[in-house]
Amino acid sequence: MRNLPITHVNQFWSADITYVPLLRGSMYLVAFIDWHSRYVLAWQLSNTLDSIFCLDALYKALSKRCLKSFNLD
Repeated sequence: MRNLPITHVNQFWSADITYVPLLRGSMYLVAFIDWHSRYVLAWQLSNTLDSIFCLDALYKALSKRCLKSFNLD
């Protein structure tokens, strides 16, 4: 995607998962981001690292907008 010119909203989205350390354990955060506007389309927290909370956030993002390309790492 390095040489792809991002010229408009919803042309390209990405997602990332990270953990948030707490005093006892951690929470996991997933976020879906539009590359052009840098707007967080949807996010979700979970105390377990399963796929359900990621899909929930994806469905929330897709309910707001349509996209052309998507990147997950």
